[in-house]
Amino acid sequence: MTTTGAGARGNPHHPLRVAIVGGGPGGLYAAALLKRLDPRRTVTVWERNAPTDTFGFGVVLSDETLGGIEHADPAVFRALQRDFVRWDDIHITHRGTRHTSGGHGFAALGRHRLLAILHERCRDLGVELRFESEAPHPSRLMATHDLVVAADGVHSTTREAYAHAFRPRVTAHRCRYIWLAADFAFEGFRFEIAETEHGVMQLHGYPYAADASTVIVEMREEVWRAAGLDLLGEQESIERCAKIFAEALRGRPLRSHKPAWTTFRTVVNDRWSTGNLVLLGDAAHTAHFSIGSGTKLAVEDALALAACTDEQPTLERALAAYKEERKPVVASTQRAARASLEWFESVPLHLNQPPRQFAFNLLTRSRRVTHDNLRLRDARFTGAVEREFGCPPGTPPMFTPFRLRGLTLRNRVVVSPMDMYSASDGVPGDFHLVHLGARALGGAGLVMTEMVCVSEQGRITPGCTGLYTGRQTEAWRRITEFVHRRAPGTAIGVQLGHSGRKGSTRVMWEGMDEPLPEGNWPLVAASPLPYRPGSQTPRELSRAQLTDLREQFAAAAARAARAGFDLLELHCAHGYLLSGFLSPLTNRRTDAYGGSPQKRLRFPLEVFDAVRAAWPEERPMTVRISATDWAEGGTTADGAVEIARAFAAHGADAIDVSTGQVVAGERPEFGRSYQTPFADRIRHEARVPVIAVGAISSWDDVNSLILAGRADLCALGRPHLYDPHWTLHAAAEQGYDGPGAVWPAPYRAGSRRPRTGRADAPKPRLTLGR
Repeated sequence: MTTTGAGARGNPHHPLRVAIVGGGPGGLYAAALLKRLDPRRTVTVWERNAPTDTFGFGVVLSDETLGGIEHADPAVFRALQRDFVRWDDIHITHRGTRHTSGGHGFAALGRHRLLAILHERCRDLGVELRFESEAPHPSRLMATHDLVVAADGVHSTTREAYAHAFRPRVTAHRCRYIWLAADFAFEGFRFEIAETEHGVMQLHGYPYAADASTVIVEMREEVWRAAGLDLLGEQESIERCAKIFAEALRGRPLRSHKPAWTTFRTVVNDRWSTGNLVLLGDAAHTAHFSIGSGTKLAVEDALALAACTDEQPTLERALAAYKEERKPVVASTQRAARASLEWFESVPLHLNQPPRQFAFNLLTRSRRVTHDNLRLRDARFTGAVEREFGCPPGTPPMFTPFRLRGLTLRNRVVVSPMDMYSASDGVPGDFHLVHLGARALGGAGLVMTEMVCVSEQGRITPGCTGLYTGRQTEAWRRITEFVHRRAPGTAIGVQLGHSGRKGSTRVMWEGMDEPLPEGNWPLVAASPLPYRPGSQTPRELSRAQLTDLREQFAAAAARAARAGFDLLELHCAHGYLLSGFLSPLTNRRTDAYGGSPQKRLRFPLEVFDAVRAAWPEERPMTVRISATDWAEGGTTADGAVEIARAFAAHGADAIDVSTGQVVAGERPEFGRSYQTPFADRIRHEARVPVIAVGAISSWDDVNSLILAGRADLCALGRPHLYDPHWTLHAAAEQGYDGPGAVWPAPYRAGSRRPRTGRADAPKPRLTLGR
């Protein structure tokens, strides 16, 4: 509903009657801004609690958020500025060793003080504040107001009343935590790890006043129960936390109001508005407290909502613009927050790291703080981590060598396997020579072929390469000899696989996973399940066919050795034949090769053993797996660890950790480096080297992952399609010129970035007054 009266700036469609449900920072700030933009508005805030009731103690705001507040409402900014506590340092204590990283820049104040400032500002502007008052039902508010803002938190009753419209998804996580306070100021952010007889517990602390700090104690649910904290009363629970972290607290007590152990919930909504009702802050989205973004997001939501209602000609367009502006920012923040909370859920994985590396890992956990910007913030700390890792002076982590069996890679960059669909009868031609040769000249430590098929029937498309004939072997030898001769120091690896039920399809640019219009060949798989509706149904493999397939893989491995490859990878991912045996979604067999995880592993391990026997002993062998199917009932992260352990026990030198592409109905959680947590977990739990892959796009990402100990090698695909010399350019951009990135002699003249035209105009020397 929109008013027909004269709106802000003369627009008759701006909302004049505004109801806000929820008196937290986001709701209050939205009220103040909306009233300030048009004093004629009637703005009413309903808050069920008393003015001084709040959850938590301190609030951290970024410089970016403060800049927005300063621009939008200088009065609020000045009031905040008078009360801010600022600091730069993060202190991390692990196994009795404390490390400090500086240069971060934080500002915080008490939550009570923040609310008081916003209460005062709202009253000054004429906003009506109704405390200890339940708001009318949303339908009534929507009928009597032009705009209704639901800012009533993570448990929003307003959102739930219209759940059919907003379609919320609420995910509960694995840790319990409690908000507490200490009556002294930490000197900066404080992270403490306590290894107790019941399990690992952690403290997150930061100052919010000259004499007070927020303290959050967090642990896994099972640790919380094992410690008996679920059975203690409020005061006993607080005292136990103070005792566990007595050294960090200097023996001082903790306090709380309304103390309660709770579980963090991530809230995501498909829609943010319905009619004239809109969600704001935690009602719309949540971000884990470990990245300190809940209040920040709510305040920024308020800024965007107020601006959009002022800028757009109708309320409908304003609410659409609000979502369009905020949703990408929120999604990015939620990805970072999820990475952070999952890191803290998995702290035990990293406890055996050297203290400095552990600290670096913690600091870079969300993937927002990276090696490069941490070096800018605190070069001394980052340099100490690099030295402890083994980086020679002036050598970025990505340019340190890595050894796999008898092969030493000169750097940690891998050109990921990428299907080119450009072969004829399975024979790689000039295109493959140029494609793989160019990337080998580009400086990567290891260049991988596309999936090379072990039989004609095992191709994905008619354009796929193979290693099932002598002619194919000789064509591959031409390529490996070029790499070894013209790009010495670069290794070249082959990925062997069989398409299984995902074969006999068109090349990617003609219709990915679409069946061929003619000339199809029969498919085989673990079970007779088509990949998707309209796909060909494969035949279930018989025992005799399984034996034939093992022999095909072994024969292809022997040909790969004769072709001169340095490394062999067995493709057990992405729903192809061997992956189809591993996933419970694609393996419905009732014989010795289906059922339990051990039975589903049986055939892939038999193939691995046959290939390992045919592959030269001194040359390494890796396995690519899908660490999750991104689908209910499929392979999970827990199952992936067991799969990795099994291959490692059979002699795999590293696990190449990808995800998904196993079933058509998957729901992947895309984002920057989104697959690396799976690699991290496998590396630490299965105790096997890992290759991380998946939206790793910058050399800064590679340095961060390697130095944090989350991966041993990083595989990049699309960046190498964009720039075949990606690795050499990464070296040039970092000022590195060493053995980890050697320019081919004919290219050395281009080893420095070309100069560009001058982009800055001369600055005036004098300013003359009138």
